[in-house]
Amino acid sequence: MAAVEAERAMQAAIPALDARAVRKSFGGSEVLKGVSLTAMPGEVMCIIGPSGSGKSTFLRCINHLERIDSGCLLVFGQFIGYRQVGQELREVRGRHLARQRRDVGMVFQQFGLFPHMTAVQNIVEAPLRVLKQDKREAHERAEGLLRRVGLLEKRDAYPSELSGGQQQRVAIARALAMRPRLMLFDEPTSALDPELVNEVLNVIRELAAGGMSMIVVTHEMAFARDLADIVVFMDAGIVVESGAPGEVMDHPRERRTQEFLEKVSSRQSRHA
Repeated sequence: MAAVEAERAMQAAIPALDARAVRKSFGGSEVLKGVSLTAMPGEVMCIIGPSGSGKSTFLRCINHLERIDSGCLLVFGQFIGYRQVGQELREVRGRHLARQRRDVGMVFQQFGLFPHMTAVQNIVEAPLRVLKQDKREAHERAEGLLRRVGLLEKRDAYPSELSGGQQQRVAIARALAMRPRLMLFDEPTSALDPELVNEVLNVIRELAAGGMSMIVVTHEMAFARDLADIVVFMDAGIVVESGAPGEVMDHPRERRTQEFLEKVSSRQSRHA
C-alpha cells in the first residue's frame, strides 16, 4: 500500500505540461520567444492576450502540429513529437507520433468534423483506426460521450444539420474519445454566435470539475477568471505575466497586461 501511495504521489508531482524556453519562427518572424510554462495535473491554464501574440502557435506546438525550433515541451513527463536518444532529441513521425498524441486531445476554433460522417461516426473514427478499439465498444463510448455533451439525440445527424455550438460539442466528444490526459482548446467559442457560446463553455466547465488537465486559449475573460487555476497573459511571443486569476486579472503587475485588460473591458462595455 505504501508503494502504491508513493507511486501516486510521484505521478502527481509530474507536470501535465512542462514547457521550457520554447522558440518558434515562421520565416524571419519569431512568434515564440522562449516561452516557459508549467501546469500540474488537474489544473486549468487559460492563456489570454491580443491576436498575434503566439497563443495558438504555442498550443499547436504542444501537440507537435508545429515543430519547435528550440527548447522542449513535455506532457506528463513525455516528449510529444520526439524521442530521446542519449542526450539527443530525434523527431518521430507516423505511428510513433500518433501513439504519443493519444495523451493529448485538441479542439480547434473551426470544428473540423468530417462532413460526410454523422456525429457518432466522427467520434468513433479515431478510436477504431488508431486505438484499434472494438467496434461495439467504440460506439457505446461515443454514445456515452454524446450524452455527456447533451447531444445523444443528434447521434445520426451530419455536421450540416447541427448548429455551430452543437458541432463544437461533437468535436469535444471526438477529442475525449481518445481518452486524453491533457485537453487543449484553441479559442473554442470564437467561431460561434454569441447565443451559442455558453453551451460549449458549460461542457468545458464540467470537464474541469471532473479534474481534466486543460490548456485553454480564450478571449472570454469572465470564463478565464471563473475557471482557471492559472491565467497566462502573452504578448509578442513572450509570457508577460502569469498567476492566479485574481492576481493577473484584478491586480496585474505589468503595464502591458493592464493596457490589454483595460482595452478588453472598454470594448465589452461598448457592446453591453
